[in-house]
Amino acid sequence: MIGNALGVLFDGIAYGSLLFVISIGLSVTMGLMNFVNLAHGAFAMLGGYACAVLMNRAGVPFLATLPVAFVVAALAGIVLERTLYVRLYRSTPLDQVMFTIGLVFMSIAATTYFFGPSQQPVHLPDFLRGQVQVAGIGLGAYRMFLIAVVAVITLALHLLLVKTRFGAQVRASVDNAVASSGLGINVNRVFGVTFALGSGLAGLGGALGIDVLGLDPTFPFKYIVYFLLVVAIGGAGTIKGGLVAAIVLGICDVAGKYYVPEIGSFIIYFLMVLLMILFPAGLYGRRA
Repeated sequence: MIGNALGVLFDGIAYGSLLFVISIGLSVTMGLMNFVNLAHGAFAMLGGYACAVLMNRAGVPFLATLPVAFVVAALAGIVLERTLYVRLYRSTPLDQVMFTIGLVFMSIAATTYFFGPSQQPVHLPDFLRGQVQVAGIGLGAYRMFLIAVVAVITLALHLLLVKTRFGAQVRASVDNAVASSGLGINVNRVFGVTFALGSGLAGLGGALGIDVLGLDPTFPFKYIVYFLLVVAIGGAGTIKGGLVAAIVLGICDVAGKYYVPEIGSFIIYFLMVLLMILFPAGLYGRRA
C-alpha cells in the first residue's frame, strides 16, 4: 500500500517535471513578454519530431538527439519571432490568440502531410529502461532521468535570470521597455533571445516526452490545456511558480487516474478551479 503510494508520488513528480520543461517557455512569453502564445505546443512537437527522425531514420542515439531538438526548436522560434510574432507584440490578446491558433493548425497539417497521423516510436538506451530498486520500491529509470534533467534546467534558469547580465536585461526590459531602451538595452534582441530560449526548452521537453506523452500531429492541441494550467496556477513569468504548479498537477493527475480512474481525467480541472479561487494571480503572484 505504502509502496504503491510512493510509486504514484514518484511517477507524478516525473510527469510534473516533464510538464515544467515544456511549459516554462510559455510562462516566459506570457509573463515576461505579455504575449499569448497558444502555438507553444507546436515548438514542443517540432523538437519531438526532430528527435524521432534522427533516431528512426539516421540512427542517432536518443541522448544525442536532445540538444538537436533544443536547437531546432530555438531556431524555429527565433525565425518566427523575428518575422511574425514581433508584429503582434502591441496587438490585442484576441489577435495574438487567433494568430497562434492559426499556427497550430498549420503545424498539424504540415506534420500530418510529411509524417502521417500515426504515433512516433522512441528507442531509449538500455540504462534508461526498466526499474531501479530504491529502498525496496521499483522506480522507473527514465522517470528518474527526467527529474534529474529538470533539476539541472531549473538551477540553470535561475542562475541565468538572477546572476547574469542577460537576466538583468530581461527583467529591466519587462519592467519598463522604454526606459531600458533609453539606457542602451536592445529590448527587441532581448525578447528575441528569450523567445528562442523558451521555444528551445519546449523542443527539449517534446523530445523528452515522447516516451511518456506520445507524439503525433495532434500533440499541440492535446496538451496545450496542461501547459496553460501550469502557467495559470503557477503564475506567469515565474520559474518557481511554474515548477510547483507542474509538480502539483503531475501528482494529482497521476494519482487521480490511478486511484479513481472513472473521474481521474477531471481531477486536475477541479484542482485548477480550487487553486484559481484561492490564488487568482497564481501561486507566485504574476497574473497569467
